[in-house]
Amino acid sequence: MIIDSYTHILPKKYQQGLEKKVTGRDPRLSTVRYAKIVTSLLDLDVRFKVMDAFGEYLQVISIASPPIYDIAPPDVARDLCRTANDELAELVFKYPDRFAGGIACLPMTDVDAAVEEAERAIKDLRLRAVELHSDVAGKPLDAPEFFPLYEKMVDLDRPIFIHPMREATAPDYPGEEMSKYRAWTSIGWPYATGLAMVRLVYGGVMEKFPDLRFITHHCGGIIPYLIGRLDWSYDFNEMRMGYRDVYLKHKPIEYFKRFYYDTAVNGNTPALNCGLALAGIDHMVFATDLPFDNQNGLRLIRDTIESVEAMELSAGDKRKVYSGNAISLLRLPFCALKV
Repeated sequence: MIIDSYTHILPKKYQQGLEKKVTGRDPRLSTVRYAKIVTSLLDLDVRFKVMDAFGEYLQVISIASPPIYDIAPPDVARDLCRTANDELAELVFKYPDRFAGGIACLPMTDVDAAVEEAERAIKDLRLRAVELHSDVAGKPLDAPEFFPLYEKMVDLDRPIFIHPMREATAPDYPGEEMSKYRAWTSIGWPYATGLAMVRLVYGGVMEKFPDLRFITHHCGGIIPYLIGRLDWSYDFNEMRMGYRDVYLKHKPIEYFKRFYYDTAVNGNTPALNCGLALAGIDHMVFATDLPFDNQNGLRLIRDTIESVEAMELSAGDKRKVYSGNAISLLRLPFCALKV
């Protein structure tokens, strides 16, 4: 069995709410336009047809970007998050043979409301995790104002998914008005993931909350490739400056190893092996980033499976990546007998 731990969807009521309350306000609502091309975001029949090509294959579903708190005022974001999470729970309940679980979205510009919604989503709706983006309306994830949510997620014993976010309106160089050649997403998103992880480590969040678990999209972005540089610079900078500018109980690499790394790297086995070398087999989860390809997600699933197969893992380790780690991390007991 394969559990695809990070796929994206646009439930109908939520989509209608976006078009009614937000679309006219903000040009960044790209997913609404994208949904007209990638039909499996909205059309379950198309989505299920893609899924049928891969046998015993289940998805964990989350709301497609952009984060609603980036493009709507707090009261609208709160209401739309509730609508979205209700629909995710309904889809999981209605199609248990398709959807293993859901990842809640939160109105992060109102942290009190986000904490309340996280508890409702996990306890009442039985969603399996929550999602944050790599920044919250421009604020870093190590900002103390987000600590109440981290405390709540430790209490709920559920993980946080980190999704990258960077817009085309962020120029690549000073003096330019927009990012060019889609660099904002092709390399900007992996950088955004890496930066968020760096802030969580060096900002002390991983140390303060030792039981907090983060799942990073796209196999940790740039972090697995650069982990040697990060490890080296921690000691070198102390020697260069004559003092340590960051005080952690353990070396930073130990905190980076605590993250979970998904397999959504567009079929690139060497990238997966970088993630494996850093985090180990117990911290890798299968994910595809469906449906964002030119085949409504079919290409992403196929290429990701092929990339995992090319890692030459043992049968037991493969089961961990394909389903076992997700079952444990997301607490999916109803799937356990199928592994």
